[in-house]
Amino acid sequence: MLFYWGTKPAPHPDMEYVQLASGHQMPAVGLGTWQARAEEMERAVLDALEAGYRHFDTAFNYGNEKDIGRVLKDWLDQGRGKREDLFVVSKLPMFGNKPELVEPYLRKSLQRLQLEYLDLYLVHHPFGVQADASGEVLLLSEDGCPTLDPATDHVAIWKEMERMVDLGLVRSLGVSNFNVAQVRRLVKAARVPVSVNQVELHASLQQAGLVEACRDLGVAITAYSPLGSPGAQSHFINKYNYSADNFPDLLGHPVVRELSIKYHKTPGQLLLRFMLQLKVAVIPKSANPTRIRENINVFDFELSPEEVQSMRALDRGESGRIFNFFFWKGINKHPEYPFPLPDQTDITQ
Repeated sequence: MLFYWGTKPAPHPDMEYVQLASGHQMPAVGLGTWQARAEEMERAVLDALEAGYRHFDTAFNYGNEKDIGRVLKDWLDQGRGKREDLFVVSKLPMFGNKPELVEPYLRKSLQRLQLEYLDLYLVHHPFGVQADASGEVLLLSEDGCPTLDPATDHVAIWKEMERMVDLGLVRSLGVSNFNVAQVRRLVKAARVPVSVNQVELHASLQQAGLVEACRDLGVAITAYSPLGSPGAQSHFINKYNYSADNFPDLLGHPVVRELSIKYHKTPGQLLLRFMLQLKVAVIPKSANPTRIRENINVFDFELSPEEVQSMRALDRGESGRIFNFFFWKGINKHPEYPFPLPDQTDITQ
């Protein structure tokens, strides 16, 4: 797995790409779309296309595949680009974590996105739960807990994901929120390689051990919430009545602000540049046209080794994690819950 300067014609001439184990290339900067409202999603995707984005990340759970699909179809139909110019990512929902459900949920995503294939399809979470009767959302018990499926079998799911590649419905496969032991298990069993592990990664949660281990396994890392997900706290409270502790303010951190002033960049651009220099792809979410343009214009400066080390020092380890998924009550009781619990120090081996 490596980054390289783009040598093929690209809408953003300085775009870097990640060479995936599948043989395909992924733009190192994409547009994240989690938590984007329907009324802002179409405008955001169009603004991103005009700014030079070609990597778009979504998921069945996000509920915005139809909105993204409408924009991409119009853009393609108008002859403004070709399908092979795009890199579109979606994810198998956690209530689809059964072999027999992989194809139905993938085909739903393709239908909503109005695409014949996905460039990358990820297993969204390592833990499985039950869906409600609609098949669209997770089934909650009377006490608000999801109904766990403790029989989740990653290898069986992966074998069915591989069949989706054989059918031409997907080009590359990966996972999200998996720890090292879970990734290693799949790499050992895989016929179609594990190309990506998409995880929470930012200056407060750098997961150096996970990044290094995945790299040694040939698995690229994509960072979600690379800016520290400043909108997540209100979302947790409003949707789940859950408040995360010690929420990081990376955009306001003195080290970040000092370096952003030095390079005449925004704090967000500084944080993204840091991730890219760690050879990690990033998918910042924004619906603001100015921010969308800023987030892709991060290739014209470089932090010194000393500055990278000063950013490295912001790592808070597990205490910097925002997405432990505790807003789903009892999710940590699933046998495939991937993160250390308070009485654990390491579950990556």
